[in-house]
Amino acid sequence: MRKNNMEEPENTPKCDYDVVVMDSHEPRDIFCQMDILRQYNDDFVWKELHRWVKFEEVLEEKGKRWSKPHVSSLYMQSLTELHTLMASNTCILDMEALSMYDIVDKVLEEWKNEGSVSSLLWNHLRALLLKKHKHQHVRSKYLKRHTSKVRLADSKTKLNPVNELSESVSAPNLNGYVNEGYESEDTSSELLSFGFERNDKFKRKIPEGAEVLNIMVGEVEELKNRRLCAFVRLNEAKDVGKITEVSLPTRFMFILLVPLDDVGVGVEIGRCLGTLMTDEIFREAAYKSTNKVEILSAVLDFTSHVTVLPPGCWDINNRIEPPEVLPSKDSRANAKVTEKVNKPVEEDSHHDPSLERTGRLFGGLIQDVKRKWKWYSSDFTDAIHIQCFASFVYLFLATLTPNVTFGGLLGVATEQYMGTMECILAAAVTGVIFALFSGQPMNILGSTGPMLVLETILFNFCKEYQWDFMSLRIWVGLWTALLLVIIVAFDLSSLVRYITRFTEESFACLIAFIFIFEAFKKLIEIEHVAPVELHSKSKQLQDCFCIFLNDTQFEHDDITSRHVRSLQTTPSSEFQTTASTVPFTKTWGLNNCTENGGFLGGRDCHPGDFVPDVFFFSVLLFLGTFTVAFGVKIFRNSGFFPNFVRNTVGDFGVLIAIIVMVLVDILLGIPTPKLTVPSEFKPTRPDRGWIINPISDKNPWWLIPASVIPAILASILIFLDQQITSVIVNRKENKLKKGGGYHLDLLVVAVLITLLSFLGLPWFVAATVTAIAHVMSLRKESECTAPGEKPTFLGVREQRVTALLVGLFSGLAVLITSVLQHIPMPVLYGVFFYMGASALSGMQMIQRILTIFMPQKYQPDYKFLRHVPLTKVHLYTGIQVVCLASLWAVKSVKSISIAFPIMVLAICFQRKALDFIFTQHELKWLDELLPGSSINKEGERTPKVSNTGKKKQKTIRSFSVPAYNYTIQLQPTDLKAGLSISSESLRRRSCYEDIQNFSTKRKISISSLPVDLHSRCDSQDSISKNKRNVFGSSEV
Repeated sequence: MRKNNMEEPENTPKCDYDVVVMDSHEPRDIFCQMDILRQYNDDFVWKELHRWVKFEEVLEEKGKRWSKPHVSSLYMQSLTELHTLMASNTCILDMEALSMYDIVDKVLEEWKNEGSVSSLLWNHLRALLLKKHKHQHVRSKYLKRHTSKVRLADSKTKLNPVNELSESVSAPNLNGYVNEGYESEDTSSELLSFGFERNDKFKRKIPEGAEVLNIMVGEVEELKNRRLCAFVRLNEAKDVGKITEVSLPTRFMFILLVPLDDVGVGVEIGRCLGTLMTDEIFREAAYKSTNKVEILSAVLDFTSHVTVLPPGCWDINNRIEPPEVLPSKDSRANAKVTEKVNKPVEEDSHHDPSLERTGRLFGGLIQDVKRKWKWYSSDFTDAIHIQCFASFVYLFLATLTPNVTFGGLLGVATEQYMGTMECILAAAVTGVIFALFSGQPMNILGSTGPMLVLETILFNFCKEYQWDFMSLRIWVGLWTALLLVIIVAFDLSSLVRYITRFTEESFACLIAFIFIFEAFKKLIEIEHVAPVELHSKSKQLQDCFCIFLNDTQFEHDDITSRHVRSLQTTPSSEFQTTASTVPFTKTWGLNNCTENGGFLGGRDCHPGDFVPDVFFFSVLLFLGTFTVAFGVKIFRNSGFFPNFVRNTVGDFGVLIAIIVMVLVDILLGIPTPKLTVPSEFKPTRPDRGWIINPISDKNPWWLIPASVIPAILASILIFLDQQITSVIVNRKENKLKKGGGYHLDLLVVAVLITLLSFLGLPWFVAATVTAIAHVMSLRKESECTAPGEKPTFLGVREQRVTALLVGLFSGLAVLITSVLQHIPMPVLYGVFFYMGASALSGMQMIQRILTIFMPQKYQPDYKFLRHVPLTKVHLYTGIQVVCLASLWAVKSVKSISIAFPIMVLAICFQRKALDFIFTQHELKWLDELLPGSSINKEGERTPKVSNTGKKKQKTIRSFSVPAYNYTIQLQPTDLKAGLSISSESLRRRSCYEDIQNFSTKRKISISSLPVDLHSRCDSQDSISKNKRNVFGSSEV
């Protein structure tokens, strides 16, 4: 960055763009605009027909609208002709110019010096180049359609006459362009454009600090059979006369004048340059090049990486959709084949500084505190965003429901020593403390199934020996906290590096499947409360009668089975009467009884118990909640409405689904089960208080040291649950910038377990699915995107406020029961289903499971399928599925559920055993390498060496060499430092030019030639060798 202290002359035109002071040769983003010389009333005008920010847009519908942005597809011949024209024509770098007039005069002077323009043609070309520019966005008050026809012969220049502008496509179009007349009401001579209006709306889509490349393509009859071209780079970007659609300064200009009926070819050449300038590497070369040869070398380098689509397999009228993610500069690796030293490269699974052993007591904890302290204030200021509010509401409802459900289950398992009220209070305490002091506040602590199993086993053990459960639980909690502190003190959290994707996905899939399974299980349980009677018309009621008084007259005489008997009933205390009973048959139903004045009697007559509407309506609410939430998620990535609207609606997707379903439930008034939250702040069991005494007369003294045994199991479970969740949250795919805090998180959990034990509250640990949902709800995407560019994932809005508010409002839930009691439970079960399904989406394990059921030709193009044999992929998936099933079985069977922590730990050792089944190369793509493992890259990227020591011949794929009209001999030159151009293109240039000279007006695929281009083109005597008859292939 440097400041330009030069004072501009007084006649410098004023600009209304934002000036960003930078180094004049520092690459910037470029907006490309291509104008074509068109008929304008009795004169001509430069009309904008193509533009690029990152992708191409074409003016279509007779100039009424811009096309959808698309990837440009170019003629290889046009790209070659661009190189030829630039090599044989004017190239002016770092021109000093203040206006378009200066640029035109200097370009014409160069043409005159080169002998390309005569003095007679000078004034004529100058007048054409200084014609005004017309843009599509200019309002009608500046332009009126002119319907009169103009004879082109009256002008010194002539355009290509076409009847109508053909439909613009991304492929090259050589059919020409329509000429439309306009007349202007703007007579200002200071500007080279119509009106003063700039397209500020479109400018918002262009990156800040961008500059402009103006491409001008015109048809001049006097040029006969030659083309004039000039590439200009200004020393300082300036507004040279408002010739650009947006208020940005011009840095580059490309002028191309072609002879009569050649405008279509000229347009394709201009499209090639516009596409080149959107390439990051070529744009860097265009800014930093010091001479023409370096720019031409950049064109050749771009050409060497071009992929050609075969015309027999591709329709040129098809537009190529922009990719989801743009490739990086690093993906354009040098194509040079070199000798590689076969050195083992060590790759660590988690490149996280917080996982490194410090060798000092509490060294990792100290580093975590230092790392997170500098971000602490920003953890609160970064939460000032509407997305954080949406995330808070979503997580509050998503965590309150499992707390209530878990509290009910825990109350049954512990005879109400810990119930719903205790779970709600535990969520509030842990949520607030962990949000304020943790190292990774994106984690959410909550109730988990394994902890419920551990609490149940401990309670049953105390009940069997008549010990005090709550007192014993304190000592187990204290021993657990002590073990966790020891882990923190000796930096044992560094063992997390051995938790790879294999273990992460197995554990995360287990928790996600638990969420989905519990959601459907709770939904089906509604049928037990509101049962549905299936096939009621076909059932014969054995003990259900219709009771009539003796004087009742039956309206139906076709009753075949009446079994009438007399009995004494007492409908009232005043009188007694005789009645008759009629059993129900296929012709006599419940409705017939009431219609004929009778009433029902018998054990089977309970019509009020069957409420079919409740269960089926609950199913609709369940599926509706999931569908709306998932539909809003799809809507966020759709093309409807502006990006801001879609992002805002997407942030509130789950909340919208809940509100919609609650309103539907209220409007229909069907008595579905509702969320029940305690309305009083008191313990669930009346004979216990909020503070637990650790000393109890029922417990012998030796239980205090013996409590270390269950504490070890609890420590293993808490450590793995907490750290696996932290690893998933801190994965590099989430692009977290503030770092993690494994040691600090574990210390906070240890303190919380001690506090919860004395308060008699359940232990909360990291909830995997909830933490993933927290991260997903706070994803940030780029707002200023170029047309056609997909929003780029920028990272996660890392802050502490959402978790803090979730904890606070969990404790205040007892005060808002009047609002929460209107939320149907099926709606919250639908949220469970959505959370579980969202956690599974994108997991490689799920992708591999689905590929098992796909024919090979229909399988998606996953990277691991490119590098690993399919049988090995299925074998790896089968092993992982077996591990997942084992975890589910151990968790579900109560008699062995105590071994669940040991099973989770065993999966980590199972991953080590995979090293004896799969190669490190296969594990690199299917999983991650364990610390200390290495992979020899020999055979991966380098060709195999035969017994004679020669390399296997390699061919260049998808690269076509079109015909040159003639060869421009260029000598390789050293490029400016920092220029990202492949030097391979310079060394191979002469060799490729020989091949290009050999090819005529046809495209030759190098992959069809039985020659080793690298060995021929890289050697010093390549020229002499290539001049031999090496093209003896029948394909040529």
